[in-house]
Amino acid sequence: MSEDAAKVVVIDDDPSVRDAIRRLLQSVGLQVEAFGSVPAFVADGLPTGPACLVLDVRLPGQSGLDFQAELAKAGVRLPVIFITGHGDVQMSVRAMKAGAVEFLTKPFRDQDLLDAIQVAITRDRARLEAQAGLADLRARAAELTAREREVMAQVVSGRANKQIAADLGVSEITVKAHRGQVMRKLDARSVAQLVRMADRLALGEEPAKEDQY
Repeated sequence: MSEDAAKVVVIDDDPSVRDAIRRLLQSVGLQVEAFGSVPAFVADGLPTGPACLVLDVRLPGQSGLDFQAELAKAGVRLPVIFITGHGDVQMSVRAMKAGAVEFLTKPFRDQDLLDAIQVAITRDRARLEAQAGLADLRARAAELTAREREVMAQVVSGRANKQIAADLGVSEITVKAHRGQVMRKLDARSVAQLVRMADRLALGEEPAKEDQY
């Protein structure tokens, strides 16, 4: 397993479990941070790069399931893998419906945990890449003039240059010039790609802003 710069955060109140998971993950080259409680993790701050959370269901104070719900409410999309020695079907269903990557019952196989972490980190890496891509697209879109934005809106709605010119009260040549500027500034190679870009900008395909605890 090669996950450069990826980090696994382990929260479990049992020191022996934390140490065992830390040794396992370090043996395959993963960066690991381990905490005995949710407050200890919160005080340390959220990971900045690709990461996942290995979270015990039963913890002193706030439970793992409640913390998962709190993270979701705050817009923190950190993938969660639950581990528990006292799980039941209801807990598992709640966790998975809330987006957990896996729900493992102790004692679990090392490979099952490693496989779940692989999935979680891959998911988080893709999320971060999409987030960075959208930020770049937004920056490029911010360079469009008001008129270029008007032309873009008409182009992606399927209107022809002649129709756009009539609607805006300008010449068709002017529309073509604005259209060319839009394509250049957004680095769009086709109208189909421009439509996809417009959809991304409208939908905001990016996880909600992550609050810092």
